[in-house]
Amino acid sequence: MTLRLESLQPQAGSRRRKTRKGRGIAAGQGASCGFGMRGQKSRSGRPTRPGFEGGQMPLYRRIPKLKHFPLVNPKNFTVINVEKLAELEAGSTVTLDSLVKAGIVTSPKYPLKVLGNGELAVKLMVQAAAFTASARAKIEAAGGSCDVPD
Repeated sequence: MTLRLESLQPQAGSRRRKTRKGRGIAAGQGASCGFGMRGQKSRSGRPTRPGFEGGQMPLYRRIPKLKHFPLVNPKNFTVINVEKLAELEAGSTVTLDSLVKAGIVTSPKYPLKVLGNGELAVKLMVQAAAFTASARAKIEAAGGSCDVPD
């Protein structure tokens, strides 16, 4: 006999009939249908929502401080790398406004933060809200200065 789509059927004894709950004592699951006697867990429908701990503050609300939870008040910065500052002329003062006028920064929505990717050989006075350690080291190694205004 060849195997054909219309001749497919489950193995003998592998499929059992569904129990018909609440259909009398002869059906095997009469009266309380295997849910015991009264109480929240014997009612129809899901008794409680997933994660419910009987009114105790549930786990998913007790620990919102792990990875992948959104920060309530995140610190946002307009970021720029040191390699972009290398295009500026020596001895100039670099602020967020000067970078916008030079066309290096296009959307100055947040305070400026300088990151350390790239090389810098030009002496600059940089005023920004924050610097990474590598950016500060590269600016000062080129003879410039890093200023964080209050």
